[in-house]
Amino acid sequence: MRQAVSTDDAPHAIGPYSQAIVANGFVFCSGAAGIDPATGVAPDGIEAQTEQALRNLDAILTAAGASLAALVKTTVFYANVEDFAAINAVYARFMPDPPPARSAPANVSLPLGLLISIDAIAVLPGG
Repeated sequence: MRQAVSTDDAPHAIGPYSQAIVANGFVFCSGAAGIDPATGVAPDGIEAQTEQALRNLDAILTAAGASLAALVKTTVFYANVEDFAAINAVYARFMPDPPPARSAPANVSLPLGLLISIDAIAVLPGG
């Protein structure tokens, strides 16, 4: 069984995909961008967009019945390799201990001029 997850507390999908899919005790989250769901606008700067992306990811996980504490894997796509340290500083504040496994490809062209997108896999409680 697959169940789509959708919340107004995160930006709606800008293409033919779900914010997340729940399947077999896992939550598979699409890339959460640093867009404010209330305004539809991304804030300026990598730190602000990283924080917003993580808040959006948290909202999606919450809607699915999970949380950031349940993360097992993330992939951070970002536009400028020079932003790695700034991203890590914000990212570390949101991550559980131990942090999830992570990949972080840089110099990625993202839609709408975005600076960052974070996809994730989490385990549901009891999963």
